Amino acid sequence: MRLTPAQEQLIKSTVDRVLGTESRVWLFGSRVNDDLRGDDIDLLVETEAAFPNRAKILYRLYGALIFALGERKLDVLLKDARTRDAPIFGIAKRTGVSL
Repeated sequence: MRLTPAQEQLIKSTVDRVLGTESRVWLFGSRVNDDLRGDDIDLLVETEAAFPNRAKILYRLYGALIFALGERKLDVLLKDARTRDAPIFGIAKRTGVSL
């Protein structure tokens, strides 16, 4: 996995702070494999909370993660209690690493 322990902790603490609830976070994509060269950080964040404005929460989370990790390529998927299941969520969990 191509994240430092400090980056992993920053991601988890930022997610919990912004969402205000316990969440599960998966790193997926090229950063999971030490032999690949991809630079972006792909995250799936899953929570049992239901947000009235999921887009607003997602933008807030994205901004907080960029602020915490520094300017870098970042893709964030957010699955709350109201989000319909989609194949990408299963792929992220199956191929990713839980943080």
